[in-house]
Parts: sequence; structure tokens; C-alpha cells
Amino acid sequence: MKTNIQWGILGTGRIAEKFAIGLQHVANAQLYAVGSRSKEQANLFANKFNIPHAYGSYAELASDPQVDVIYIASPHVFHAEHTLLCLESGKAVLCEKPFAMNARQVNEMIKKAREKNLFLMEALWTRFLPTIRKTEELISSGVIGDIIQIQSDFGFKAEYDPQWRLFNKKLGGGSLLDIGIYPVFITLLLLGMPDEIVSSAVIGPTGVDESMAAVFKYNNGKIASLSSTFMAHTPTETIICGTEGRIRIHRMWHTPTYMTLTQNNGTSEDIYFDYASNGYEYEAQEVTNCLLQGLKESPLLPLSFSEKLISLLDTIRQQWNLEYE
Repeated sequence: MKTNIQWGILGTGRIAEKFAIGLQHVANAQLYAVGSRSKEQANLFANKFNIPHAYGSYAELASDPQVDVIYIASPHVFHAEHTLLCLESGKAVLCEKPFAMNARQVNEMIKKAREKNLFLMEALWTRFLPTIRKTEELISSGVIGDIIQIQSDFGFKAEYDPQWRLFNKKLGGGSLLDIGIYPVFITLLLLGMPDEIVSSAVIGPTGVDESMAAVFKYNNGKIASLSSTFMAHTPTETIICGTEGRIRIHRMWHTPTYMTLTQNNGTSEDIYFDYASNGYEYEAQEVTNCLLQGLKESPLLPLSFSEKLISLLDTIRQQWNLEYE
């Protein structure tokens, strides 16, 4: 029975670096290998994080028999391709969000994982942060009563470059898939699938959404207001309002931060957490634990959740007639 999980990272960009930093704080895990499209980039990344093995192709990484699981940190449009490559090679996979570009690709990935009897999870790191776990705990305790409304946003002023992945349609650009996914995620987690979605977007010159907004309506009277943008710095908070109080997850709510519980009786409490690293350690620890237990899915983020999430993203995009090649 394995007692240590050997990790590989596919890709050497900024998100790969963040994950490598977080992984250093995960028990029973070792960052064993990295793969890049160039040997030079792989070596640079390996030297920076003291990784024993560096490969100049993704196929070489996927073929290493010592690698147990691969974190996929490539651009959105390659997530499905690279996930299938790793699964075909017998590797468990943690794939960065969005899981893929559409529901069809996600279904292919899940089908292959089950066919190969391998672990697969979407890397929605926010799901595992103490703020989100505490939010669930507070809601379950009834301290804010029944949820009535959620307000969640994510926005920052990005330097415009039509070739950059944020704006480049060929690389899966657009605010919804990159950052709007977070407000959609938290609403799905706390309220479930909506009964009605109304959304709109500002489509920029490169053909992707530079800003978007959506309202999720529920037949039980609940409602959520969601937005994302690359064109302005927004509060980037999530506020969950209930019949007896509210929870505010403060600025950069999708990252390690703090939260405030305010009740109708006027009491207010700030809740802080001790973070060992940058927050990526929590999802990496979840995957490591699942693999050591022989699980094929995470109980906290099952594949059925990712299926629902991508279906919501597809529905929203369809309302704007935004399709990717």
C-alpha cells in the first residue's frame, strides 16, 4: 500500500508555480517530475523547485512509471487533450479549472477516467479553502437562517493584449471561463442548479467576453447575482444573505482571506484562519488523501459537480452566442 504520492506537473506557467509552492506543504506528497513543451523550460522550473525529473514533452512526463498523479496547468483549450493523454498513460489527473471548454469534452474526460479506473478531479482550489468549508459549516448550523440571496463577483483591470490567453479566443480567453467560474461555482455549491439563468456580456474585439453578469433564479425564492470582468478592479467579494444574518467572504474571496459573520441581532464576528502556504496546498492534500485511500473521485468535489458546473458555463455562453473552435 502506497504511503507517498509522486506528483508531476504538466506546464510551467504562473499557475504551475503557485501549485508547486502549495505542494511543498502537503503531507505524504513529493513533486517528482515536470513536463514542458521545451526541455529548457522544464529544466528551469525543475531547478527552481528542486524537482528531480524534467521532461521536454508532455508525453514523456505522462509515460514516467514513477509518477502517480499529474496536475495539468496548461491553457484552457488544452485541458481535455492533456487530461486524456495522462489518463491513457495510466495516470491520475488533477486538471486546472475550467475542467474543459464544454460539456462534451468533460464527458469524454470522465468516461476515460472511469474506463481506466483512475482518479480525476477538477482543480477548483477554492472549494477546499478554510473559508469555504467554514461557510458551509455556518450555513448548516442555521446561524444565518435560510439563504435568500448571494452576491459574488471577481474583477480586475487586465493589461490589454489580444494575444494573451485572457483575450485570445484560440486560447479559450474570456472572463467567464477564467474568473467568472468562481462566482458560478460558489452559487452552485450553496444553492444548487438554478431554475432560470439570465445573463449578458460585453464581447470585446477579440470575440471573447471582457465583462459578464448573470442572475440565477430559483423557484424556491432564492436568487444570486454574479459578475466578472477584466476591465476594472471590483470588490471581488462574496456575500451570502440569509433570513437571520449574512456571511461576507472578503476581498479576493476565492483565495486565502478572512470572513465576517453578521447576525440580525447586531452581533458581528470576523473569522480568521492560519494558512500554511498560498492555499493550493488544500486541493493538493485532498487529492493526495484520495489517492492514498484508493478513491477515484473526491467526495468534496465529485465529477458530478464538475458536470453541472460546465453545463452552467455552456448555458451562459450560449446566451451570448459565444462559441470556441
